[in-house]
Amino acid sequence: MLLKQSGYRKDKKIIPFLFTSSMWCGGALIFLIFLGLIFELFWQGKQAFSVFGFHFITSTDWNPGEQQFSAGAALIGTLVSSCIGVVLALPLSFGCAYCLNELMPQRFSKYITATIQLLAAIPSIILGMWGFFILVPLMSQYVQPFLQNLFGNVPYIELLFSGGTYGIGILTAGLILAIMITPFITAIMQESFSNTPVMLKESAYSLGATRWEVMHQVIVPWVQKGVVGGVVLGWGRALGETMAVTFVIGNAHHASWSLFMPSNTIASLIALEFSESAVGSLKMSSLMALGAVLMVISFVVLFCSQLLLKQVLKSR
Repeated sequence: MLLKQSGYRKDKKIIPFLFTSSMWCGGALIFLIFLGLIFELFWQGKQAFSVFGFHFITSTDWNPGEQQFSAGAALIGTLVSSCIGVVLALPLSFGCAYCLNELMPQRFSKYITATIQLLAAIPSIILGMWGFFILVPLMSQYVQPFLQNLFGNVPYIELLFSGGTYGIGILTAGLILAIMITPFITAIMQESFSNTPVMLKESAYSLGATRWEVMHQVIVPWVQKGVVGGVVLGWGRALGETMAVTFVIGNAHHASWSLFMPSNTIASLIALEFSESAVGSLKMSSLMALGAVLMVISFVVLFCSQLLLKQVLKSR
């Protein structure tokens, strides 16, 4: 009996200790992997940073024959295409989440919600092929000529829609990114909408508020943290997307004001050039430096979103 009690006391101390230790080890391991990833990117890219300096970020030259590499054109393509994707996806996701939670009957909304979740599971390469064979012809035959006719005579804005209507380009890449990130943003917004207390909405309706006033003054203030979180998640996905963008952006190493001109992103450039780069070469170091730049951009986006969220919450 005494032996059993002694073993029970020993197990009572050992099991919590093992559980706590394993949790600490798991957290530390993730942190070490994260630090190791950052260190590896900057260490492998130090040759490019030392050779080109800050010119590596500001220049748009990419000429492997003359050993000229830079991140400028790919950086612009990454930021512009991801911003277009977020701008297009945000109202679509908000409307979809609001409709599913507030307007549509439950027996229909659950099927549409499942369909949206299935869209998030489609591999990016499938969306890239769909974009190349379906979206690019539609853009070249209808959307781009329409935009040129609409904005072709507007000063300054005409630059954004100038050039040939080939279907590929940054605008098409932004559109395919919007299609990709919409399910993610919608899912987070829908979850935020569902967490809005029913009592608040019913109280507003009982006081005579319209559906617009309830959405604007009750639901949006309650879900703004989820909205920002969804946008950040979608933007992060758009910044690092590779295959789908590679199919439709044109993969040209130059920067242009026109959204119709072919360009590239950091992720697509790395995917295309990595297999052709020798280990230890300046080109390989430049690609690793591009990866480091992409990671820094992701951190900046996350930091700015958190800062914006704190300012919004503080102002209320």
